[in-house]
Amino acid sequence: MLKTYTGSCHCGAVRIEADIDISAGTGKCNCTLCTKMRLWSVEVRPEAFRLVAGKDALTDYQGHNSVAHHFFCHHCGVRPFERIDTPNMTGHIYYNINVACLDGVDIDELVAAPVTYFDGLNDDWGSTPSEVRHL
Repeated sequence: MLKTYTGSCHCGAVRIEADIDISAGTGKCNCTLCTKMRLWSVEVRPEAFRLVAGKDALTDYQGHNSVAHHFFCHHCGVRPFERIDTPNMTGHIYYNINVACLDGVDIDELVAAPVTYFDGLNDDWGSTPSEVRHL
């Protein structure tokens, strides 16, 4: 069910709002950054995402994948979302919202949602990694 969620970084300087259907599924990636950050995300299109506050508090980190913009708060270091530009496997720009940064998430709904695992470590985004227990 589509619901509007609010969320933030740890210190609250960065605030977001997004229209999300958690039951449609979430994602976890095994790339070096997502593994170290333990990112558990949900994908939304740009029209479903709103940066409410904190644009000036954001730092954009780009690793080896030039289309991935990993935004984090330069005050507390938390990454509430990232933007994935094209070209990517979906063919459109989207945002990955860090579910741990959302307010009021129903834990039962979250754990019941399907999880798709991405093999970002091997740049094979359409495949599931052979090991996912640590993600």
